Amino acid sequence: MVVDWCHGRLPRFELLIPFSCEDLSHSRAPISLRRLITKKYQHLRDVVPILGASNLNVLFILNGLERLNLDFRLAGTELCCDPSEPVPPSAIVVNLLRKYLLPEASIIVTTRPSAVRRIPSKYVGRYAEICGFSDTNLQKLYFQMRLSQPSCRGQHAVGSSSGEQENLVEMLSRNLEHHNQITAACFLPSYCWLVCTTLHFLYFTKMVPPSQTLTGIYTSFLRLNFSGEVLDSTDPTNVSMMKYAAKTVGKLAYEGVMSRKTCFSEDDLQRCFEVEMKTESELNLLEVFRSDVFRFFLSPCVQPGKEHTFVFTIPAMQEYLAALYVVLGEKKTLAQRVGKELSEVFGKVSEDMAVIVNTISKVLPLRFLPVLFNLLKIFPRYFSRLSGKDQDAIAHTMAEELFKEEDYYNDDVLDQINSSILGVEGPMRHPDEAPDDEVFELFPIFMGGILSRRNRAILEQLGCSIKNLAAFEIAKAMKKTVIRKSRKGLPPSELMDYLFFLHEFQNERFTAEAIRSLRTVNLSSVKMTPLKCSVLASVMGTTSHEVEELNLSSCNLDTSSLRILFAVLLRCKTLYLQLNNLGSDACKEIRDLLLHDKCMVSNLRLTNNPVGEQGAQYLAEALAGNRSLTRLSLLHTALGDRGAEVLAQHLAKNQHLQELNLGYNSLTDTAALRVVEVAKKHATLDKVHLYFNDISEDGKRALDSLRMDRDGVRALVFLTAGTDVSDYWSNILNVVQKNLPFWDRERVRQHLSLILQDLESSRRQTANPWRKAKFLRVESEVKKMLGKLQHGTL
Repeated sequence: MVVDWCHGRLPRFELLIPFSCEDLSHSRAPISLRRLITKKYQHLRDVVPILGASNLNVLFILNGLERLNLDFRLAGTELCCDPSEPVPPSAIVVNLLRKYLLPEASIIVTTRPSAVRRIPSKYVGRYAEICGFSDTNLQKLYFQMRLSQPSCRGQHAVGSSSGEQENLVEMLSRNLEHHNQITAACFLPSYCWLVCTTLHFLYFTKMVPPSQTLTGIYTSFLRLNFSGEVLDSTDPTNVSMMKYAAKTVGKLAYEGVMSRKTCFSEDDLQRCFEVEMKTESELNLLEVFRSDVFRFFLSPCVQPGKEHTFVFTIPAMQEYLAALYVVLGEKKTLAQRVGKELSEVFGKVSEDMAVIVNTISKVLPLRFLPVLFNLLKIFPRYFSRLSGKDQDAIAHTMAEELFKEEDYYNDDVLDQINSSILGVEGPMRHPDEAPDDEVFELFPIFMGGILSRRNRAILEQLGCSIKNLAAFEIAKAMKKTVIRKSRKGLPPSELMDYLFFLHEFQNERFTAEAIRSLRTVNLSSVKMTPLKCSVLASVMGTTSHEVEELNLSSCNLDTSSLRILFAVLLRCKTLYLQLNNLGSDACKEIRDLLLHDKCMVSNLRLTNNPVGEQGAQYLAEALAGNRSLTRLSLLHTALGDRGAEVLAQHLAKNQHLQELNLGYNSLTDTAALRVVEVAKKHATLDKVHLYFNDISEDGKRALDSLRMDRDGVRALVFLTAGTDVSDYWSNILNVVQKNLPFWDRERVRQHLSLILQDLESSRRQTANPWRKAKFLRVESEVKKMLGKLQHGTL
């Protein structure tokens, strides 16, 4: 209304004066209405003197009336009709509403439902309830405006063009129509904010601020709605709205996590809200809470057959409030209490691992968050044995059984968004999956995230104080087992979860101690989105220790991923980047990496990447100036003869390379022999892989004649060496076996057929029975591969 008035769309009023009742509630010193206006709006000094003395059309907007404890009795608030008379701010409001002070003025009051009755009905001309986005088109407009802001898209954001942006918003809106619960949630603009902020965090930005976390999003969401609010200004305890919610709704949330419930009956609500109510004041607070805030957290379930039950409007909020309920506990042995309760929670969860749910399609789209992070897979086979132990409990609970199981839907977040939030169809249900069970993956992560300094500071503003000692005790108890687990090898997806946990905790010192012993990082097949790359860079950036091996094969990396991870890659001795989407632009980044004076990479695998001729040029420049690299694999990277020639030209300037793999690159005799000629003169290079190339029989014979003791280099070309089996046959077949699923099947089949013919021909030429036996053994291996190819089992 203020904006509309400024733009002339409210012509009925000549003067509009908004007041925040929260501001007025902080002052009890007498002040006149005129002085109050000029103090807040200095530019009205010339207008204020004529208030009450002219026919000026004035509109007062009093926002948040529930912040004031108003008393309309004459004995409580005296009459005042003079705008110049000093009275308490609450008395000014009462007399304005009485129409005793400036009776010609219009007044609009906003308030929570519970405070409406504080104004006698005879002073109210009209009641209106602001419900939210009753029209879904308004929701769509909100998404369009919020997600189209430059700050939400980022500099290189996906979907940055207006057409693509509109398409994404349309897909989001369409998908919400299939999820009645989230549609009901987005009735309120604040939930639309949560949806958009989460999408911004996960999808619309390429670079994620290191301090941004999932817990931070939910904490900010609560601050947006409840910052500084008390439950009832008439109650002398002045209990904060958020703390009351944490103790009541949090208790319900916690009991739901313990019993794996997401739907709650009236009896459940009665038990959590009223079982300990003893005084009139407590009952009054409950009544205020149920009328004002209850529906914000809980709403009637819209699933068929569950019409008379309640669910958390945002399912992840159940886990957040459950974590907050536990962390806000007041027992002195807080670390043990937290650990014991957590172990009991997961000790009660079913041991059947087949019941991991499709959280995305079942409840609402925001349930993709647990699937994105796959955080802290804590399951009960261990906790059923642990429930009676409480020493070092939080560490055991949050880390001892970390990441032991793989979520069936541990897909990449972009896949989840495209298939469930922005797509029409959700992911298919696992055939063994039980239909009505829930898994609470976020509960322990929220417990760690709530303890971060930033979130504790925000919660302090909400009236939920977490003492330093409590946070210290929990962190200290966690440290022992978390660090112990970091020294053990974890499967790739579970290791990514572990990194997310450390990132969410937002404690650099703690993270550094946990990461310092992590020398091998295997994230193979984990699709590394910009978010995940930023988390990896942030967590690994807390220390500067050397990394023996970083495996990022099949991780969907691109050029921007390498930029984000640049500082981490510098510290890695062995770097596996095979089976990604690294073309010539990415090779330019790799060149800069290898030429960096702090580069420690000694073994680099770029197998099965579209490097091409231009990429080979960048890598050749890197070879010429690099001093750390000893092994380089460019197997199946589309180099061609020209790419190999470029590498050969720069190879002479290198003084450290020992092994070079150029297999499966369509090299002909000229390029292969050129590379080998340079290799023969190289100071350290002693092995060159050239199998699966287009080398003729003459070229093969020329390469067969190479000997390490005579030429200083070994060339791995074919499985035969004259009338004998090559010494490297097992090496070659192992490489081929590993890469068969990613190569062109028809071309591989042709190569294997030629190899088989070559083996059979060489076997017939020898009369040595021992050699014949070796040939037959190798032939059987090749036939086995061919059979698997033909039957589609590779």
